[in-house]
Amino acid sequence: MKRFLSRLMPFLLAACACGQNPAEAPDGYGDSDFADYSSVALKSEITQVRPMTGIVLWAESSAIRKDWVTMEFAYMLYSDVCKERDSFDWSPVEKILDAAKARGHQAVVRFRYTYPGYSCAVPDYIKALDDYEALWAKAEGRNTEYPDWRCAELQRFHKEFHRRFADKYDSDPRLAFLETGFGHWAEYHVYDGKFIAGRTFPSKDFQAEFLAAMDGWFMETPWCISIDAADDTYGPFHKDPSLLGLRFGNFDDSFMCEDHDGYNCDSWKFFGQDRYRRAPLGGEFSYYSDYDQKHCLDAGGMYGRKFEDEAAKFHMTFIIGNDQPGKQTDARIKEAAMSMGYRFRIDAFRVKPGTGAAVKISNTGVAPIYRDAFVAVDGKKGEYSLKNLMPGESVWIRIDSPDFSESSVLTIECGHLVPGQAIQFEAG
Repeated sequence: MKRFLSRLMPFLLAACACGQNPAEAPDGYGDSDFADYSSVALKSEITQVRPMTGIVLWAESSAIRKDWVTMEFAYMLYSDVCKERDSFDWSPVEKILDAAKARGHQAVVRFRYTYPGYSCAVPDYIKALDDYEALWAKAEGRNTEYPDWRCAELQRFHKEFHRRFADKYDSDPRLAFLETGFGHWAEYHVYDGKFIAGRTFPSKDFQAEFLAAMDGWFMETPWCISIDAADDTYGPFHKDPSLLGLRFGNFDDSFMCEDHDGYNCDSWKFFGQDRYRRAPLGGEFSYYSDYDQKHCLDAGGMYGRKFEDEAAKFHMTFIIGNDQPGKQTDARIKEAAMSMGYRFRIDAFRVKPGTGAAVKISNTGVAPIYRDAFVAVDGKKGEYSLKNLMPGESVWIRIDSPDFSESSVLTIECGHLVPGQAIQFEAG
């Protein structure tokens, strides 16, 4: 379901420095600062996949209510939301988000224009303009309509659509992540199709303008683009390396493929090996062959690689695995899903009656959490956001209150959850 490119790309050294340092530990606390606090016995286990992590299914999947599902993926069409200039009907989006919420899940959404074998999802009012010319061509053996990116109104619409989407959904807990891009399936490539720079694929100058604007519109919702944007044929990053400083994540739609150590790995490296510090990394299991889908989650791995090791190597937070319920057991899928994303452990919980509490927490996962989350004692939250806690790091958090006691209850609170979700932690 993507390109088969073989050439390797030159890489920009600046890409390896795109990470953002986490916030310093609150006041630089250490164990000795709370020596006169009493330790509180705490025992807790992580038994479920954490919210906003794991293996994602399409909403239509018969396995959508499995206990290891936390997110649902949806392709959406621009033309379903907009019929007339500056008139946006968000009801198709609401339907997707409400359905996910009703199942205790969140949504990963991707809008697209081009899908091999189908008409283009450019709004009809734009297609009717005098300076817009429809173009049909073969893509993967099927008649396919491509957008006309020469049209000024299409460019304006594309930016306005995302600005309005951000205005409406940027802080919506029903939305986990947004994927965006151009080309086939919005995956930043036109494999076996009609590629004309500036015509069937937007110019690099327009891409740079759009991506920079996205960085300002989406202040809370993490957004991702395909690793195929690393290819200078399509993406603007070789022309304008400063774009690597934007806060986007990446997705890889042929994860675990046989030659992943080549093109795919080089593309990941191009965007910076510490990009996970600022934005989520995700993808989809490879559809290059039936073998890939059947064996990508084998406990012993395939092609000499085990999924859990690859998830750790690339700091993966989520991956689309819609076919996996027919290939693997629920137990194996859940095991793999739980290997992704953040994972919190409470190393110490201490209380000083009349003063407050101190909590030492570690992130033992492979990525941070990408929304604000806080340690709380009896409902009172600490000031340190756990999204700053990187894998392998720990921090002491002090929460002052004269009301805390050894019977106080510790939780992890996050405002970006839907009903039924909770962030479990390990302790004891």
